[in-house]
Amino acid sequence: MAKVKYYYDSDTLSYRRIEQSKRGISLIVFLMAISFLIVMFLGFIVLSQFLKTPDQLAQERELENLKFNYELLNKRLDESASILTQLQQRDNNIYRAYFEANPIPDEQRKAGFGGVNRYSYLNGYDNSELVKSATKKLDILSKQIVVQSKSLDEIISLAKEKETMLASIPAIMPIKKEDLSYVASGFKYRMHPILKIRKFHKGMDFKAASGTPIYASGNGKVVLARRSATFGKVVYIDHGFGYRTIYAHMSKINTKRGRKVKRGDIIGYVGNTGRSVGSHLHYEVHKNGRAVNPINYYYGDLTPEEFLAMQIASEEEGQSYD
Repeated sequence: MAKVKYYYDSDTLSYRRIEQSKRGISLIVFLMAISFLIVMFLGFIVLSQFLKTPDQLAQERELENLKFNYELLNKRLDESASILTQLQQRDNNIYRAYFEANPIPDEQRKAGFGGVNRYSYLNGYDNSELVKSATKKLDILSKQIVVQSKSLDEIISLAKEKETMLASIPAIMPIKKEDLSYVASGFKYRMHPILKIRKFHKGMDFKAASGTPIYASGNGKVVLARRSATFGKVVYIDHGFGYRTIYAHMSKINTKRGRKVKRGDIIGYVGNTGRSVGSHLHYEVHKNGRAVNPINYYYGDLTPEEFLAMQIASEEEGQSYD
């Protein structure tokens, strides 16, 4: 209940009740309403700085989620780069070393990308630096993967070539051990049986009965199969990779020029043709055009003890058979 207000009337010397007009009341109500609206408006402005709409909140959550995923992507890129670095080290120090291939320099593997404005199109965003960093790492990783992939392709090619090479290198004795009488002469200076002069013997002489099978010591191609004055009936095999073998003084040739042979194929038979003084096989191994000691190419046949015995026998002084 509103309080009743009075005023003192000096004319009548008494208190009189104050009567409010309807206009005054309306003005007061209007002013109060205006004041309330102003307060509400100012309050809305102030609160709007702190309160956000559902759409704004959803957008902020999405941005935070994107930022989290970018950081996760960066971490995975770092982990992938670390794994690739380990693979590169194995590639250089194991795979390429085994196949005698030159290692790939770090400058080639980890070459960067030129141009300061390469990623300028990513500028202008709230998380531009984060996005640019992830994009750059991905580009570098992609390039390194391409380099490594080409290296592995090369390793596969080298492995296939190595397999072919291992099958081609002379690795067995041209006469079976059970068919061999003894090693008559080794890779050293010997007295020639016919010329009677001291001459370097470029191969090994295997004493065996006439008609004993002679085997190709590695895969290759027959480049010569004929009779000569010195070697008699002789076969030359080109094994590739710089290797060539000679089989001389045969009684019979069992192959022909141009034919491809495999290790263990019979290419002829022991004889005494040409400049020879007894039934035997004269066998030579050449590497890059130079005669080398054949005894180092029997690792597919001999045990260490047999190798030592043959080495001793081949070094004994005496006369060769050719």
